[in-house]
Amino acid sequence: MDPSPFFQSPPVLFKQLGISLLLGLLVGLQRERSASTMAGMRTFPLITVLGTVCAMLAFEYGGWIVATGLLSIVVVLALSKVLKLTQKDPDAGTTTDVAILLMYSVGAFLVVGPMAVAIAVGGGVAVLLQFKPELHDFAKRLGDDDLKAIMQFVLITCIVLPVLPNKTYGPLDILNPFETWLMVVLIVGMSLGGYITYKFFGQSAGILLGGMLGGAISSTATTVSYSRRTRSQPASSRISTIVIMLASTIVFVRVLVEIAIVAPSFLTTAGPPILILMLFAMIPSLVFWYRVRHHSSPMPQQENPTQLKSAVLFAGTYALVLLALAGAREYFVGDEALYVVAGLSGSTDMDAITLSTARMFRNDPTIADTGWRLIVVAALANLIFKAGIIGLIGHRQLLKQILLMFAVPLLGGIGLLLFWRTL
Repeated sequence: MDPSPFFQSPPVLFKQLGISLLLGLLVGLQRERSASTMAGMRTFPLITVLGTVCAMLAFEYGGWIVATGLLSIVVVLALSKVLKLTQKDPDAGTTTDVAILLMYSVGAFLVVGPMAVAIAVGGGVAVLLQFKPELHDFAKRLGDDDLKAIMQFVLITCIVLPVLPNKTYGPLDILNPFETWLMVVLIVGMSLGGYITYKFFGQSAGILLGGMLGGAISSTATTVSYSRRTRSQPASSRISTIVIMLASTIVFVRVLVEIAIVAPSFLTTAGPPILILMLFAMIPSLVFWYRVRHHSSPMPQQENPTQLKSAVLFAGTYALVLLALAGAREYFVGDEALYVVAGLSGSTDMDAITLSTARMFRNDPTIADTGWRLIVVAALANLIFKAGIIGLIGHRQLLKQILLMFAVPLLGGIGLLLFWRTL
């Protein structure tokens, strides 16, 4: 960056000032519509442009100009607040005050920092102010258990993760505590998103949304819940079939998201066959759903997915699968042992084998062709495991219907394993 913005061409300066003005107008418009008596469509643009001009002058005369501008605004806000408190029924809110200070800072940041960041912050301020009723409603609708789930996620993410060592240990030098727990954060975060959505829509969700939420939280838990329901309510077998199938379809969305985060280049090889397998599961699900779409299906109560015990269990499972895959490649000839590990791991959970395979690809891209096959084998084992659960705890009618539905992705997956390479 030049020692002074005045060495830049006038168009660049006008661009910074113009964006500053527009960001101020955006936030000012929102405040004007909300009937703020402190600042509106004229005051906010002036404040934001003041921040930009002060930052420009600071290059020439020193940073004290920016500090003086900020102090001046604070003094004006304080005087305005004192005058308002003398009125009848004064508004003691501080939202507009803070927004004013922030937008002054955004105006200054436009000069000294990346313009895209300043634009994002300014736009974010406007959005945050606009959605005040929705945010308040969201906070009110959260129960104690929901807040506990969010705080447990904060514990997992912000307290546990930073203190873990970021280096490898153990046999084959493959286990990294930081990376292992980072995968826990990813999986728990995805499940928490589904859980929070369920708390707002789940109990009144239709079949389609119920299946999607079930897959986002845990497709295996959804299978268990709906299978048990059919024992006492055999008439719910058709709806339970659709929900279980939809939840099993969403698993592939999770798989693709996990690959995209851990090893994006792996999607080039793994994406097409996994998408095809997802379609094999989705098409019969949607066809069957269309026939019963007008039926209602309240979701069973979902468990908190951020329990520390569950997080530690997943971390252990992921580390074990990672170690098993590395050992199979190191000590066995051929890929047969890898497929055994994939089948055993995928039967109960797709996340661990997916993340382990993606990490294995990141360290050795030559296993791309084997990698997607491991995930497909795990997916087929997962479907077989769910069918076994339904057979043990579900109604016979549910088992008959689910076997017909599962047959499509099972046969499709076997076809992919046999013929995809030659396509």
